[in-house]
Amino acid sequence: MEILTSVEKIIKTLDSKKASDITLLKIDELTVLSDYFVIASASNTTQLKALAGEIEFELQKDGIKPSHIEGYDSGSWILLDYGFAVVHLFLKDSRMFYSLERLWSDAKQVDISHLITE
Repeated sequence: MEILTSVEKIIKTLDSKKASDITLLKIDELTVLSDYFVIASASNTTQLKALAGEIEFELQKDGIKPSHIEGYDSGSWILLDYGFAVVHLFLKDSRMFYSLERLWSDAKQVDISHLITE
């Protein structure tokens, strides 16, 4: 499956599960860590875990599994590393605290408005 198609699937999955403030940063020219960061917020820990679980479920249908997962126990930030994309799921306060968009301000923010229903 093409990288961008998988990233779009992640975004659509987040949108379908009511994640808020979904952001896509293209970071491939800044680091070898990944091609994209997908960042989204959840309103509570239950939603946070549901978002992560749904992304895993949807990508696994295409034979794609994360190489690394962190934060299920923390309750405020879950990271899913797919190599081509790193998905950062935050509770709103944690997202403001870590401010990844500010830390990666040199990254290109990709317009995903055509993938978001609300």
